[in-house]
Amino acid sequence: MAEAEIGVFGGSGFYSLLEGAEEVRLQTPYGEPSDAVTVGEIAGRRVAFLPRHGRRHQLPPHMINYRANIDAMRQLGVTRLLGPAAAGSLQPHVHPGDFVICDQFVDRTRGRRDTFYDGPETIHLSCADPYCPELRALAWTVAQRLGLRAHPTGTVVVIQGPRFSTRAESRWFSAAGWEVVNMTQYPEAVLAREAELCYANISLITDYDVGVAGDPRAAPVSAEEVLRTFQANLGRLRELITGIIAQVPRENRCSCRSALAGARS
Repeated sequence: MAEAEIGVFGGSGFYSLLEGAEEVRLQTPYGEPSDAVTVGEIAGRRVAFLPRHGRRHQLPPHMINYRANIDAMRQLGVTRLLGPAAAGSLQPHVHPGDFVICDQFVDRTRGRRDTFYDGPETIHLSCADPYCPELRALAWTVAQRLGLRAHPTGTVVVIQGPRFSTRAESRWFSAAGWEVVNMTQYPEAVLAREAELCYANISLITDYDVGVAGDPRAAPVSAEEVLRTFQANLGRLRELITGIIAQVPRENRCSCRSALAGARS
């Protein structure tokens, strides 16, 4: 079977980056992943791409099989995982077109299968620092080198979706001081940690959440606006992802690789 050391949850816009690409269809104990995984090389590194929503964007956020997606990457040998995603801004200083390298999340989802350990083995995972510090630092360094508008930290509040926030919810999230709103970071981030993979999220800001920019009567967010802004910035996101992949250290000594130490009850 094909092997990879770095994984990326990204859509079709990323496939052209790969040299010698081949598709791999995997089965997992948790069902089928969102789509076939495309494996190839970037900057001499073996990389696997998997579109989290499926190739035709047929899976809404609450229907994604996050466990299968993470397990598929693990089967391929992936130890570092990048999770770029479109997201909304909750603060006026975080502008559409910016990148936020999140360091914290707040879970507002419900009913999602969010652990590999449903029993009889039980773990109590520490999520105090849910994202890989080494990958985050590398992403920030590369973003600075490329001259991108980026933020080295940020809290993402993960909503259930597929709907966008109400005005009241948006005011609540913004008042809490959180920077980013997204629909897919949970349980993706925590499952990657359970699998002891190094994981980093790079949020591409596509819009201000409703009312955030200062006008309470502002037009609500639309899927059309999100897609348009994402496509306009896809080239910069691809450049950032490629730069990170090229600079990932060959040897992995990160503490993420022992995230389960002391977690078993």
